[in-house]
Amino acid sequence: MEAFWKAARSMLRYRAMLAAALCCAIVSGSALGGGIMAAAPVIDAIVGQERTLAEMARDFNARSPIDIPESVIAGFPVKPFHAVIAVMIGLSVLTLIGATTNFAHLYLSMTVVERTVARVRRDLFRRVIHLPLRAVVAGGSSDPVSRIVNDPQQLSTGLAALISRGVAQVSKGIASFLAAVLIDWRLTGITLLVVPGMYAVIRSLGRTIRKASRAALGKQAMLYAAANETLQGLRVVKVYTTERYESGRFHRINKEVLAHILSARRARALSSPLVEGMAVLTIAGLTLIAVKAVFDEELDPADMILALAGLGIAGASLRPLTGIINDIQQSAAAAERIEQMLAEPSEPGHDPSLPRIARHAESIRFARVWFTYPGGDQPAIRGLTLAIPHGQTLAVVGPNGSGKTTLLSLVPRLFDPDDASPEGGSGGAVLVDGRDIRTVAVRSLRRQVGVVTQETVIFEGTIAQNIAYGADGATRERIVEAAKRARAHEFIESRGGYDALVGERGLTLSGGQRQRLAIARAILRDPAILILDEATSMIDAESEAHITAALSEFSAGRTTLVVAHRLSTVVNADRIAVLDRGELVDLGTHDELLARCPTYRQIAERQLIASST
Repeated sequence: MEAFWKAARSMLRYRAMLAAALCCAIVSGSALGGGIMAAAPVIDAIVGQERTLAEMARDFNARSPIDIPESVIAGFPVKPFHAVIAVMIGLSVLTLIGATTNFAHLYLSMTVVERTVARVRRDLFRRVIHLPLRAVVAGGSSDPVSRIVNDPQQLSTGLAALISRGVAQVSKGIASFLAAVLIDWRLTGITLLVVPGMYAVIRSLGRTIRKASRAALGKQAMLYAAANETLQGLRVVKVYTTERYESGRFHRINKEVLAHILSARRARALSSPLVEGMAVLTIAGLTLIAVKAVFDEELDPADMILALAGLGIAGASLRPLTGIINDIQQSAAAAERIEQMLAEPSEPGHDPSLPRIARHAESIRFARVWFTYPGGDQPAIRGLTLAIPHGQTLAVVGPNGSGKTTLLSLVPRLFDPDDASPEGGSGGAVLVDGRDIRTVAVRSLRRQVGVVTQETVIFEGTIAQNIAYGADGATRERIVEAAKRARAHEFIESRGGYDALVGERGLTLSGGQRQRLAIARAILRDPAILILDEATSMIDAESEAHITAALSEFSAGRTTLVVAHRLSTVVNADRIAVLDRGELVDLGTHDELLARCPTYRQIAERQLIASST
């Protein structure tokens, strides 16, 4: 529960609004309590007692610590009917005040809740995008998405229950209870005997609700993962006719979610009847005691009716507290997951005290680098040492799983080398111009890197926005120039220009068009280091010709690292690094490697030559 109360304390950011909401709740509750007290003349008239308002006021002063001034009593109506009229007018005014302040309390409190939840959601998103990529790879993307979208919504239910419904019901219940105390404290005091029993029931069931809700939220993240994975691969699902399998997989996870939700619902359903049953038995016992006191002339009939009415209204106001407490318990599970995510360490390299690295002008060097993916039993990179002079194009080739993409991912520090190698030494380092990239501001490094990958990421928005992604302040002239250099200007104009919208993930564009937009994006960034990860492996020959021409022109004077299966790309590289099982097997030109490296010769025959035909 500590995580929930921590989230609740974050609402204190809006102290003025909270204070106003609390004042409105107190006024609303006081209006209800005042209405119960003011109903005495009406009850007297019903039961046939002939007492004036002045006599009732003096009786009240005699048994209550609160005194009504005699000057006020002197102005009360004398005739009973006139007194009833005055009371009804007063009750109408109190009702209007209570309704108005109740609306104001609910509006202000819900505003505080929604603003707080919006801040939590923003903080979660900010934390997730600053997580180390290693952590996201290990846990998958669906759980963070669930924590960003689902958990704050669940938290808002508990926060709303606390300061909206909870405060409103408690203020009304307390006001009604105090009115009953002022009317007859002895009768009212008996109700306190059942409070410990109610507390024990609510506390026990609350634990069950919190535990089941925590498990349900975890399974819902798995549900997100299953749905997202299936929809993103829907073409494969249909082609391989695995609709039944995917439906069964989703159904199994959905049943687990349902089981946990029903467990929480059972506890919620059980709590309300138990508490209500205890309340009804208490009121029944109080009624018997009160009637006996009236028969023994120890209690005024009107006071008995008002006291029981006050207790009944207090009970009715406090009855929803069971559901409110259950909502808070259910939200506590979401609050724990949110706190856990916010406590995750951020990606290293963002410390403001770290120095910026100058624009790359000398070399990139891998110094005995070891790297192992989270949960992996074998290193993906094994003690690799390699130097690339500035302005050189290096092609990286190797069998599938040899560590090509992993090696290139170390340059912009998407991953860090292992802390230690299996041999007992350090895990190595990546150096740019002689500086370990772990000792510099990571943003200053990444601003020098342009990336074009096999699967181009296109965001929903306009074509111009996609090209200018990450290039703050880019003008339309620069965007158009970048598109022209990327051989993308003609197709952009044919599709409605730079303000034309592209759908989610760029599915309205062809593969070659997406690649050319990605190249335009890299050109606009003007990087010193260009990383091309199989940028032409999934496109047709015509698109490849456009892209190859654009990349050849753009890569001049830049350090270019290429992972490719195309023979033309490899042959034109200054040097070729051959990887196998994370190790550097050989390094040289195409002709040199064909002559001396069996691994490269095999790759050239099976992959490079085949892909170029």
